[in-house]
Amino acid sequence: MAHPSQLGFQDAASPVMEELIHFHDHTLMIVFLISTLVLYIITAMVTTKLTNKYILDSQEIEIVWTILPAIILIMIALPSLRILYLMDEINDPHLTIKAMGHQWYWSYEYTDYEDLGFDSYMIQTQDLTPGQFRLLETDHRMVVPMESPIRVLVSAEDVLHSWAVPALGVKMDAVPGRLNQTAFIVSRPGVYYGQCSEICGANHSFMPIVVEAVPLEHFEAWSSSMLEEA
Repeated sequence: MAHPSQLGFQDAASPVMEELIHFHDHTLMIVFLISTLVLYIITAMVTTKLTNKYILDSQEIEIVWTILPAIILIMIALPSLRILYLMDEINDPHLTIKAMGHQWYWSYEYTDYEDLGFDSYMIQTQDLTPGQFRLLETDHRMVVPMESPIRVLVSAEDVLHSWAVPALGVKMDAVPGRLNQTAFIVSRPGVYYGQCSEICGANHSFMPIVVEAVPLEHFEAWSSSMLEEA
């Protein structure tokens, strides 16, 4: 859960998000070192009155400042491609959930069950109970078992939406007439919040996403109770 004045990412709750945070730190350190070097060179050239003829015309320096950026780009590109393929990998999911975007709420369908689905609306401010978050709580949470591969099929009924949960490292566009898929594994139990990340209309800010990760036995009890209510 994000907090006021937070500068970094939310705490990672999935292996993919942990990899993304590590890649962010890796790239940020490279950018910091490059910025420091450039600032030092600019400061040195502005403050000194001396002229070095080897800097003005030197093939060795030109070779270095051509090869060095190429090496730096490779150091950034290789881990980036690795994470890209990890995010696209979906192997033997234990549970498949279809998330459908509407104006302006989400509906979920557990496709492995015969009749398990519900709509998820934002709880209005006046209906919130103590401890609930304004503009983030929903009347029905998407409950998933922890430490299990979950596949989410994402689509939309009317306009473009985007199903995004930052703590899980998940963001997938919901396009009408198109079925996109993403996957995640929740590392620990908890409640994780997200929002539609596509400007989808007047109530774009009022269709939150709440994913609740629970142990497998609790998920089985929850699914049984939902099926009995249906």
